[in-house]
Amino acid sequence: MDSLFDEAEERATRQAAPLAVRMRPRTLDEVVGQPHLTAAGTAFRKLIDNDAPMSLLLWGPPGTGKTTLAYVVSQVTSRKFTELSAVTAGVKDVRAAVDAARRELGLSGRQTLLFIDEVHRFSKTQQDALLPAVENRWVSFIGATTENPSFSVVSPLLSRSLLLTLLPLSDDDIRELVTRALADERGLAGNVTLADDAREHLVRLAGGDGRRALSYLEAAALGSAAIDTQALERAVDRAAVRYDRDGDQHYDVISAFIKSIRGSDADAALHYLARMIEAGEDPRFIARRLIVHASEDIGMADPTALQTAVAAAHAVEFVGLPEARINLAQAVIHLSLAPKSNAVVKAIGAAQADVRAGLIGAVPAHLRDAHYAGAKRLGHGDGYVYPHDLPEGIAAQQYAPDVVTGRTYYEPTDHGMENRFSERSRLIREILRAESGGGPGGGDASEGDGE
Repeated sequence: MDSLFDEAEERATRQAAPLAVRMRPRTLDEVVGQPHLTAAGTAFRKLIDNDAPMSLLLWGPPGTGKTTLAYVVSQVTSRKFTELSAVTAGVKDVRAAVDAARRELGLSGRQTLLFIDEVHRFSKTQQDALLPAVENRWVSFIGATTENPSFSVVSPLLSRSLLLTLLPLSDDDIRELVTRALADERGLAGNVTLADDAREHLVRLAGGDGRRALSYLEAAALGSAAIDTQALERAVDRAAVRYDRDGDQHYDVISAFIKSIRGSDADAALHYLARMIEAGEDPRFIARRLIVHASEDIGMADPTALQTAVAAAHAVEFVGLPEARINLAQAVIHLSLAPKSNAVVKAIGAAQADVRAGLIGAVPAHLRDAHYAGAKRLGHGDGYVYPHDLPEGIAAQQYAPDVVTGRTYYEPTDHGMENRFSERSRLIREILRAESGGGPGGGDASEGDGE
């Protein structure tokens, strides 16, 4: 009677499970996508085929099959499957699972596969609690994470585990998942049809996330046995933004954002701006990056770009979202379309390189402070030429220390307004490098200066 009851309970549980859970593969051959992990001859496949103890970290975006692979491993290797979620489990739960696994191993010789989802959410102490079990192979450990393990997993656990990277599913992978779910007895069993245009829309909405595709399909099937695009849109409000403010996606998106502005693609830059705003990124962080970019990649080619970026940052502080998204968008468009020059960042970089290399000479005597008692006796200020006393407002005298006289740091381009500064910079250097009538320390005409 107990076995009949258990069988009925299992059947009811299976029927009530989400479509994505019901369609979970039972063998490696049923796994869709990730051929670099599941193909014959790969390290992961060898571990499975040889029923070897293992410690794995599965890193990839949501819905790419991390939990699926862990489940399949337990099925094809006949290991006991124990799952913990780092969102709810603590050190006590980890130790209890490890103790149970040791008892199982001692009594039956059967190893336990301990799967921990969202392992990056464990604290250092919680992750350290796993080390004895992993080190002594009391369990086969598989941890799943959407964040880069190099930043989110403690080094001892990382060094004891094989890191496997999962990729977003391709459009063809999503189509295969959907087709299988429509026909399989565990899924919709042929009771629902999906129009071709609705199928393609579902593929776009999934964004490489298999779980999302099946969840949207299940939601649409609740209201109609024949799903068209309109039915799908009614069931799905919009695609969720895949973005984690604390993980590597944060850095990937902001990197693409800045590189799009640098590449003068305003449309791509606006896409990444919208993506960050919709995901809840701190708008002050976005504004700070725009301010840096305005000088780093535009500089004197359009000096007003910095003003626009700073103004957008002020708007974020004074107005806030959602209205400040318009100010940020204006700044993004301005910076994207502005002529580009990295002469400013190269100039300060070259100057810093000289300083770090030890090129730090004494300040020329005629430039030193002459306002304190005794300065005159030391010769401070002697021979200094006041530029405003000259018609052109430029005094041909040495400004840089001897050790860097002749260095040219700022090299203007001909892009945008910097073309004007390029010509003026050339004329100023001609005056400063003049040998005659230049005051003390006049530089050679063939040399630059360190102004």
